[in-house]
Amino acid sequence: MFPTARVAGFLSMKNLPCSVVLILCLTLGVADALAQDRDADSAQGILDAAGVRGGLVVHLDCNDGKLTAALAPGKSFVVDGLDTDPAQVAAARRYVQSLGIYGRVSVRHFNGDALPYADNLVNLLVAEDLGGLDLDEAMRVLAPGGVALIGDDGKWARTVKPRPAEIDEWSHFLHDASNNAVASDSLVGPPRRLQWTAGPPWCRSHEFISSFCAMVSAG
Repeated sequence: MFPTARVAGFLSMKNLPCSVVLILCLTLGVADALAQDRDADSAQGILDAAGVRGGLVVHLDCNDGKLTAALAPGKSFVVDGLDTDPAQVAAARRYVQSLGIYGRVSVRHFNGDALPYADNLVNLLVAEDLGGLDLDEAMRVLAPGGVALIGDDGKWARTVKPRPAEIDEWSHFLHDASNNAVASDSLVGPPRRLQWTAGPPWCRSHEFISSFCAMVSAG
């Protein structure tokens, strides 16, 4: 589909024959479709280079939002676009909303100094240029095993956040197969912020607590 405003602009040119107007409209529609295909190809190339198959994707300096939207090819992805320019944020939001995927893909303004995420949360960070951010800030928000793809002279530099040795694996309800609920994790501690939520928030039986009562994490 082509934007209504652009069609209306051409229709207002009373001196143009209808056949010319029709050709122009069809040309615009084809051009928009080709642009969407290019964005989809670029996004798929980014995801292939990252090796990420789902999770939270952050697109820094999202501009018009077209590549941002294309970075969510399926429901296994949640994409958050960031930009320091309020006008770009508004334009990107309108574009994502026009696709009917706002929510799974969102766009917001940020100050350019710090990424608005808790530690160890993001699975993929895409940035053609980090701007005022340093790589340490990007690594802070990445989950262990998460990937940062940073533009470098027309190519992508891929950096993977290693899994800290201080994080133990908790593969069973009570730590491991021994059912001994003692881990060797030295990073665990009282929660300081909300990082995950899980449903259902309410259960229909007195035999179960609300939400989830244990999480296993391995690999």
